[in-house]
Amino acid sequence: MNLPLKGIRVIDFTSAMAGPFATMLLADLGADVIKVEPPAGDHARDWGPPFYREKYSSYFASVNRGKRSIVVDLRTEAGREVVYRLVRTSRVVVESFRPGVTSKLGIDYESLSKINPKLIYCSISGYGQYGPYRDLPGYDLIALSMSGLLDLTGEPDRPPVKFGVPITDIVTGMYAVIAILSALYIDVGTYIDLSLLDSAISLLTHQAGYYFATGKDPQRLGSAHPSIAPYQVFKASDGFLVLAIGNDRLWLDFCRAIGMPELAQRMEFATNSDRVRNREVLVKILDEVLSKETVSFWVRELRKYGIPVAPVYSVSQILNDEHVLARDMVKELKHPLVGIIKVIANPIKFTNMDIGAYSPPPILGEHSVEVLRELGYSNEDIDKLLQSKVVLQFGINL
Repeated sequence: MNLPLKGIRVIDFTSAMAGPFATMLLADLGADVIKVEPPAGDHARDWGPPFYREKYSSYFASVNRGKRSIVVDLRTEAGREVVYRLVRTSRVVVESFRPGVTSKLGIDYESLSKINPKLIYCSISGYGQYGPYRDLPGYDLIALSMSGLLDLTGEPDRPPVKFGVPITDIVTGMYAVIAILSALYIDVGTYIDLSLLDSAISLLTHQAGYYFATGKDPQRLGSAHPSIAPYQVFKASDGFLVLAIGNDRLWLDFCRAIGMPELAQRMEFATNSDRVRNREVLVKILDEVLSKETVSFWVRELRKYGIPVAPVYSVSQILNDEHVLARDMVKELKHPLVGIIKVIANPIKFTNMDIGAYSPPPILGEHSVEVLRELGYSNEDIDKLLQSKVVLQFGINL
C-alpha cells in the first residue's frame, strides 16, 4: 500500500476523544501509532453503555482503530526507560495530560527533545499551556460553554443545547493533525500547544464576524442561519427536511418548484437581505406550504429544480443510505474480543495514495510484548518488566 505516513511512528499518550481522534487520523494515513496506556487504561474504555458484548466500549472503539496498545507504569524508572527507547524511534508524540503532569512523569517536551531533537510534540489540553485558566480541568462541554458556541445552539428563548457529538474535541484533533503534518512537511522538531477552548473559538467564524461588525451578540436561531433565508429546518406532513436557499437565483427556482412563483415577486422577499429581515413572515408562509406534503415528496420535487434540500436523517438512516454505502464510509473490522464491529471510514479519498488497512481498536496492553521486542528488549528483560508490573500484557479473554 502507498501510505503517506508509512515509517512515521507516533507515541500516543492521550485519552477520551480529542487526542485519540487525532492519532486515529494519523494511523489511517499509515503512521505506526503506539498507544501508551496506564495500567487502568484510557478512561474512555469504561465509557458506556453501550458496550460490545457488555465488555468493550463502543465510544473507545470509535476513535482508536489502527493503533497498538502497550501498558506502561510511567511512575517507575523502568517504565520511563521504555518510553525513552520509543522516543528514539519516533517522530511524533501526542499527549493530553493536564499542564505540568508530563514534567512530573519525565515525559515533557524538554526531556524528550533531548533524546530526539527532531521530535514533534503536541500537547492537547482544555485551556492550553499558559494563561490564567491553564490549570483548570477541561472537557468538550466546558469548551463548548466557554466559547460561546453553546449559547448559539438551540431554539430562541429556550435553554442552550449541546452539540450531538463532542465537536470541540473533534476539531482540536483535526488541528493537531494539521499542525503535525505541517511540521513533518518542513522536517523540523517542534512543540505544539493546542487547547479545546482556542479550537472552539476558532469555530465562531461568521458569528464572531457579526459581533465584530455590530458590537452585539448574535442570537440563537435554532436551525436558521443568521445571514441567509430560507436556510433551516421545516416540518413536512410526516417529518422534517432542510432547505438551503443560498442565493437569489435559487430563490426564484424554489418559488416555481413549490408552485408559488408569486412569492418571488413580493418586494419583502426580493433579495436575500430582504428575506433575512422578513424571516418571520417568510417562515410562516413556508411552514404552511411544506406541511401539506411528505418529506419524500418535497425532496423528490425540489431536487428536480436543483434546490439544495435534504431529509433530516437519523443516524441509522444515514449509515444505511445507498450513497454512503457506495462511498464505502462504513467499515467492518474483526475484533478478537467481541467479533465484528463497525467503524466510520476516513473520508479522504486519494487517487494515488492509500488510507490504512483499518486494524481493530486494540485491547488494553495487547501489543506490549510485541513493542518491547521491537525496542530491543530480550525475553529475559521482558519477563522482568511483566513480573514487576512495569509493563502489562493482557490476553483476549480478559
